[in-house]
Amino acid sequence: MSQPPVIGLMRTADADASLPLPAYATTGAAGADLRANFPAHQRDGARIAPGERALVPTGLTLDIPAGWEVQIRPRSGLALRHGVTLANAPGTIDSDYRGPLGVILINLGSSVYRIAHGDRIAQMVVAPAPQARFAEVSAIAGTARGAGGFGSTGTG
Repeated sequence: MSQPPVIGLMRTADADASLPLPAYATTGAAGADLRANFPAHQRDGARIAPGERALVPTGLTLDIPAGWEVQIRPRSGLALRHGVTLANAPGTIDSDYRGPLGVILINLGSSVYRIAHGDRIAQMVVAPAPQARFAEVSAIAGTARGAGGFGSTGTG
C-alpha cells in the first residue's frame, strides 16, 4: 500500500487549542474523531431540539492534497442512543476548500440533545477522489439489470 496522504490541520483563531486534534480511536478505525470546538463565548455548548439542525464548529481548517477528499460521517453511538446524525451524510470536504470545518448535526430523536464543548460529534474519513472525464454518447451499454431502479432486485 502506498503512503497515506498528509492532511494539514490548522486551528481557527477562536479555537480552543487544549482540545485534541482529530485522531483514530483504534488501530483499525477508518474514521478519525472530530470534536465540537466552540468559540470562547459559546464554550457552554449548544442544544439541538428534535427535528432541528445545527452547524457545530470543529475549530479546524484543512489542507487536503489534490486528488483526495475528506468525508464527514456520523458517529453510530450518537445515532443509536440519541438519534443525532448528519443532515448531509456523508459530507464532502473538497481538496480546494480552505474555510472552517463545521459539522451539520440533526436531531432525529425525541429529546433535546446537548452538545458539550469537546464532545466527539462526527468522524472524518480520508478517501481518494479522482476527477472523471465526462463524454456525451449516443447509446448506453446494456446490462442484465437494465433500467430497474428502486427495489428492482427484490427484498431480503
